[in-house]
Amino acid sequence: MLLRNREVKRTLILAVILCVLGAFATGTIVALYANNVLAISTLDMEMLTLLAATGVLVSGIFIVTVFMYATRQRYRDLARMAEKLDAALAGERSIGFCDMKEGELAILASELDKVITRLNLTVDELQTEKLALSDALADISHQLKTPLTSIALSTELMRKRLIERDDAPEILERVRLIQNLQYRVENLIAVLLKLARIDAGVIKLVKAPVLAEELIQKAYEPLAVAFDIADITFETDVQPGAQFDGDLTWSAEALENIIKNCMEYTPAGGHVRVQATEDVLACRIRIEDTGPGIAQADLPHIFERFYRASHDEQESSKVNPAGVGIGLSLSKSLVTAQGGTITAENVKDSSGSVCGAAFTFVFFKTVV
Repeated sequence: MLLRNREVKRTLILAVILCVLGAFATGTIVALYANNVLAISTLDMEMLTLLAATGVLVSGIFIVTVFMYATRQRYRDLARMAEKLDAALAGERSIGFCDMKEGELAILASELDKVITRLNLTVDELQTEKLALSDALADISHQLKTPLTSIALSTELMRKRLIERDDAPEILERVRLIQNLQYRVENLIAVLLKLARIDAGVIKLVKAPVLAEELIQKAYEPLAVAFDIADITFETDVQPGAQFDGDLTWSAEALENIIKNCMEYTPAGGHVRVQATEDVLACRIRIEDTGPGIAQADLPHIFERFYRASHDEQESSKVNPAGVGIGLSLSKSLVTAQGGTITAENVKDSSGSVCGAAFTFVFFKTVV
């Protein structure tokens, strides 16, 4: 490692040059003595030669030692700076470079200290903005609950009166549509609030063993009636003992959104199948349906917020209350917040035709 340093190379070259010059000087003295140019005794000549060689050797060793020591100290300082930078990247806030001595490394350390201080201030500002957004959405949600509740009570009263009169079927249908839209707005507000809290880091996810079988059951229970009404079969295939470390409640909500999405796009008589397996790397949960699948142009954007496929946009023109393209985004945020991944793809039969859509949750055992 030290030999890669430019200063060490120069030092070694200088030492070699000194040794060569010393040898040349010694050889010159010997030659002059041999030619009787220098009138000194043999003993004096030997001592002079030995002293010259020793001086050159000691000088070379001294120069090499000094530069090797200085370079070693430099590498130690650089290693300490690298450790502090790694700590800063890992989230450590109290990082200082003020312990460096004077010189170019001290200047570099001072500049790094300024950069990290600026980054910490930026992180604090972003966190403050996220918290402010979360609080604002919470306030908006709270303010909207009262009028939405009044609308819900009023429309329900109107629906009951129209049913009793039984003379205005068109108006009754419009009242039901208003109720569906009101339910859609309530869900939208709730999901936006959850997303804002996740982005702001307000939601604290629990890290505990989660059984895949329990997770699937918890996610399916709120949708059991909807599956019966839609005449869609729900199937499970869970490997015994399959589990992962995560938050049961939030994972169940993420899985519920995916199952609900698959149910909404599966025609009557179809089925939604959930399979859970565990291997040495991760716990994998795969959800498949027998719907029309996902268009290839929509696959890269399926988890984007408020993104809806082309057929969704056509349905939305009819004021379809099925959704606003945010449920999948919420699921992805909840899964990635736990160190997992979620992907979407189409299921194809033996002939290569699309016969459904598939979503895969992967909860890794070790996050690198």
